[in-house]
Amino acid sequence: MPLRHRRHPFTAWALAATILAVAGCSSSAPVGGSSAGGSVASAHSAVLSGTINASGSTFQLTFQEVAISGFRSVQPGITVNYDGIGSGEGRADLAASTVNFAGSDSPIPPAEEASFKGKEVLYFPVVTGPVTLSYHLSDVPELRLSAPVIAGIFDGRIKTWNDPAIEADNPDVTLPATPITLVVRSDSSGTTANFTEFLVEAAGAAWPLGTSSTIDWPAGSLRAKGNGGVAQIVKSTPGAIGYVDYATAKGAGLTFASVKNKDGNYVAPSPESAALAASQVILKPNETFSAIWAGGRGSYPITYQSWDLVYAKQPNANDANMLRAYIGYLLGAGQELLPQLGYAPLPSGIDQQAQAQLSKIAG
Repeated sequence: MPLRHRRHPFTAWALAATILAVAGCSSSAPVGGSSAGGSVASAHSAVLSGTINASGSTFQLTFQEVAISGFRSVQPGITVNYDGIGSGEGRADLAASTVNFAGSDSPIPPAEEASFKGKEVLYFPVVTGPVTLSYHLSDVPELRLSAPVIAGIFDGRIKTWNDPAIEADNPDVTLPATPITLVVRSDSSGTTANFTEFLVEAAGAAWPLGTSSTIDWPAGSLRAKGNGGVAQIVKSTPGAIGYVDYATAKGAGLTFASVKNKDGNYVAPSPESAALAASQVILKPNETFSAIWAGGRGSYPITYQSWDLVYAKQPNANDANMLRAYIGYLLGAGQELLPQLGYAPLPSGIDQQAQAQLSKIAG
């Protein structure tokens, strides 16, 4: 089934030429060597041909676009198509078997489990990174926000930028009386799920809207599909604020706030502060984890993660071999691309465990 190819408005192609030179010269073997056994190493290095179709997370989209081009130099016979349509739609495509894998920023919610009909789904973490609070105030180049204040903004209680609660976080900043315009996701989104998980964890009772891939946002919120759609509205709307992944926010030239973390420090989003947060996570046996609200002096508190979801049982050996090769590339040489794109690589222990389960993909 052909993919819909909804393109990201702000991609990293300005960086692609330099980054792809790194990708092309990098070893195709997983970082630290293959830990998944000889059959996986053989599949990864064998000359393969065919098409891999995938859809899902817009958080992954910039990485997928650049990694696909780098992978082409390793396996020119494999065509990889990735459609950034949001985590929820990607999971739905995988459940319907219209794609070979789905990018998702959150595990499969209980309400969706029945749609997978009992099939074993493998989680391959491929990337971590910050969710920014991107805003449009031309005379405010620096802003600090704490979780209760972010909660008040996004549930509609805090309506202007000079609200006393925002001023308390920013005592040395002159804030305008500009009305706040909320910009949120219209689609089922892992970014939404992780952003609202942060609010549940960090703001507690100050956040009444819960956590989910979709939220009943306050009336008057502007809604957009994908991280790129939110970024585009924030960029063009004075007084706007939205939650946008770091790679997209940087690509769009947005300004973003420093956020108060679990240790009480205001930390700016960056690949480095996200990596510090990710280094604190506890990995579950199925390779799922959460870096949201992680401890650590320099940890960015809205750090999230994204997986590629794959059925363990593939319809044939060629599909299994192609998936092992491509996901092995993302976990290996692909990790070297991430900091230049605004993402954080996986902690080495998580990356190695993800590589080790490549052998579970079988045809």
